[in-house]
Amino acid sequence: MAKVIRNLLSRSSSAVPPLKFPDLRFHVNCSFSTSASKTPKNKVKKLKKSNNNNNSSVIINQSKLKLSQVKRRTRSEKELDEETFMKMYGNDNSVHVPVLLGEILDVFTSLTLRSFLDCTLGAAGHSSAIIRAHPEMQVYVGLDVDPIAHQLAQSQLRSVIDRDSFDTAAALKVHTFLKNFKDVKSVLGEVEDELLASGVNGILMDLGMSSMQVNDAERGFSVLKNGPLDMRMNPKATLKAEDILNSWPADEVGRVLRDYGEESNWYSLQNRIVKARLHGGLHSTNELVDLIQNSTSRTKGRQGWIKTATRVFQALRIAVNDELKTLEDSIRACFESLSSGGRLAVISFHSLEDRIVKQAFLNIMNCSEVDGGGVEDEEGKRLRELRKINLDTVKEEAWIKQVIQRINGTILTKRPITPSEKEETLNPRSRSAKLRVIQKA
Repeated sequence: MAKVIRNLLSRSSSAVPPLKFPDLRFHVNCSFSTSASKTPKNKVKKLKKSNNNNNSSVIINQSKLKLSQVKRRTRSEKELDEETFMKMYGNDNSVHVPVLLGEILDVFTSLTLRSFLDCTLGAAGHSSAIIRAHPEMQVYVGLDVDPIAHQLAQSQLRSVIDRDSFDTAAALKVHTFLKNFKDVKSVLGEVEDELLASGVNGILMDLGMSSMQVNDAERGFSVLKNGPLDMRMNPKATLKAEDILNSWPADEVGRVLRDYGEESNWYSLQNRIVKARLHGGLHSTNELVDLIQNSTSRTKGRQGWIKTATRVFQALRIAVNDELKTLEDSIRACFESLSSGGRLAVISFHSLEDRIVKQAFLNIMNCSEVDGGGVEDEEGKRLRELRKINLDTVKEEAWIKQVIQRINGTILTKRPITPSEKEETLNPRSRSAKLRVIQKA
């Protein structure tokens, strides 16, 4: 199995293809006199100057276009082996495929991972590969608020440890908890192990939904499967999506659609949802999808209403599970739980999450920055020296392109890493994934 994964995640030896830009052309309407008189010299000079300006504008526009394309995303340079991928996952959409797996392994390859924390276990796809890649690991901690995912992950982790024979397998202590990542510090406090006293070497947060959650119609997450309007990650939680749709004030429903779904048609949808209450309300995903279809312009076709429905479902899921309010605090708690030189990797799947992750990283970097006009204490000097050592180390890692350096750590992904084109083709659900990584001094 380890050999299969290595083949699957082999790095491409080919060069990164150059960016292609559209042919930029300028059409200039000019009229010329047919009289025998010659064009004055000063007008010729002006015409030449105008042509030069046009050429300059072409160059400037091309440069701006190139810069905007570079800024938009940092494509992964990993190349997936399609044959091996199909053997492992096939065309079965019910199988959960860990996103950016090769890139996650790269993030932690240079570290000695004696301890590792997965804040979002899911089907344990990332965790299984990381455990196999780090036989030195002695303590593993996994969290998930979903009991079904938690149970499947436990089974997967046991099979990995039982099947793979590496020297320290017997010494690896595995701790799994049915908890939300907002409880990360209290969970680590429950694990009595000397290794964790100085912090965790590596932490992963995968904020996406697993295929098994999306494909289970009874969970209410899928736009294309009929089921109850539930959308709870934790089945023991009280708030459901139908509660929001059928009982929340109209302006609150609109706020959820606008702020969490970034839906431009939120006001019209808000009014239709409130009017539906007069006829018994909305209680199934099909009823909500029908309402969205009737609210979406027919000219946009199937893709139009599906995109709108996806945004509405996203908004409701975020509101039901209170996903965004605790994310920044949880990221900070994870960073504080790292050991010196430890890394936190976060995979997000929509723009709201990614903005929060990006800002949380920046806030962490600024919180302990030494003022240039102040006096640096002994702790500040120690952190500065550690920062120099860590930066020298990361320079040797090919996946790191641009960093943001501060006294208490380094953001290793100034721009997020996104899946390769091959991964997006083989696993369409990975298209919106973005990876950001931060390292503690």
